[in-house]
Amino acid sequence: MAMIDTDHATDHDGPHTGTDGVRLHVQRLSPPDGRPPTATAVLIHGLLTDSLASWYFTVAPDLAAAGLEVVMYDQRGHGRSERPGSGYRLDTFVTDLARLLDRLDITGPVHLVGNCFGGTVAFAYAMRHPERVAGIAVIEAKPATESWLTEISGILRRVEEELVVHEAESLAWVSAHRGAHTARLAKSAARLVRTTTIAEDVPASRVVSEEQVRAVRCPVLAVYGADSELAGQERWLESVLPGTRTVVLPGQGHSVLAEAPTRIRELLLSWIHEREHEREHGCQAATGAPAAEAGLEADA
Repeated sequence: MAMIDTDHATDHDGPHTGTDGVRLHVQRLSPPDGRPPTATAVLIHGLLTDSLASWYFTVAPDLAAAGLEVVMYDQRGHGRSERPGSGYRLDTFVTDLARLLDRLDITGPVHLVGNCFGGTVAFAYAMRHPERVAGIAVIEAKPATESWLTEISGILRRVEEELVVHEAESLAWVSAHRGAHTARLAKSAARLVRTTTIAEDVPASRVVSEEQVRAVRCPVLAVYGADSELAGQERWLESVLPGTRTVVLPGQGHSVLAEAPTRIRELLLSWIHEREHEREHGCQAATGAPAAEAGLEADA
């Protein structure tokens, strides 16, 4: 593991100094037998209650065991990374990712794997640095469109109301009905919202148009839970990015990564191996199965 200072990173145009120098906690996993990795997967977690632990305790070790180099990091304000008082717009998270990869000397195209808000970061990074992305796999996520902004703003308003204004009552309810672990995550989220401007900054993020989303050229895999509030998002994504491979998992909600890690691992490994085979053999990078074939997946 390591702490990466984003302030003294190197961008493509030479030395680049950031505005706040936030240090990010990073963990890298390599194939356990010492063989060279076949590709690099960068795992990006979600907002508020999430951290790199959600990857470490679900799919990350298996991805490394299958031959991938795995990079995980706590996004600013989360986990063991530094928590500045401000600076939480989407563009800043994307810049953090770019500088992190530069500091780690990862220059080749990577596979971005994002859960929830992490998927939004992945889409935004691919729009800014298309040459550095081999493919995107997102779980319960969407690009930063106007509809995304409306949804995330509503979520953050509810978090402020429930976990900050009525923190004691809310945490007691979570502990009684969701358990001590979830209560600890909720308490951490409340502290993040209470002590930073994240609830104001994220809704102030710059949004992208549908035409900008259409400009994404790398292959895209999108996974959703059938019982999630994002159910149906796959149809819009297929219409905007024809050929996107979408998978809808029956009986799953928004926490599909935690609740169905085996299926997520299988999907990610299959997807990344297909993309690497295409690159190795010089195939034209298709963005996945035709929409008609993506369908509703049977329960695994």
